[in-house]
Amino acid sequence: MFDRENKGGVNFNEFTGVWKYISDWQNVFRTYDRDNSGMIDKHELKQALTGFGYRLSEQFYDLLIQKFDRQRRGQVAFDDFIQCCVVLQKWTDVFRRYDTDQDGWIQVSYEQYLSMVFSVV
Repeated sequence: MFDRENKGGVNFNEFTGVWKYISDWQNVFRTYDRDNSGMIDKHELKQALTGFGYRLSEQFYDLLIQKFDRQRRGQVAFDDFIQCCVVLQKWTDVFRRYDTDQDGWIQVSYEQYLSMVFSVV
């Protein structure tokens, strides 16, 4: 992501970009980790994603916790929180390309769906 020269590593300038990226995510994480537990629970995740503009069901937040809680504690750690947010944003971007009238609904063929999946993976 930060290896602009595609050398398999990062130089000092690229590293400063990595450092800023991580620092920015730490600030976001701390903002929503209201109980200062070092973890984001379902309620905190909902607050964060609502703050980012997402309107999702309670069941979907359960699914996000299930998918991104690698420690199986009902909460997500810092790195899992970043991954959750980045994956959700990528999927949202792909969905929006197909949602031409921006009504929150799309109709796609199976092959279009697979193309959507593989464009994110």
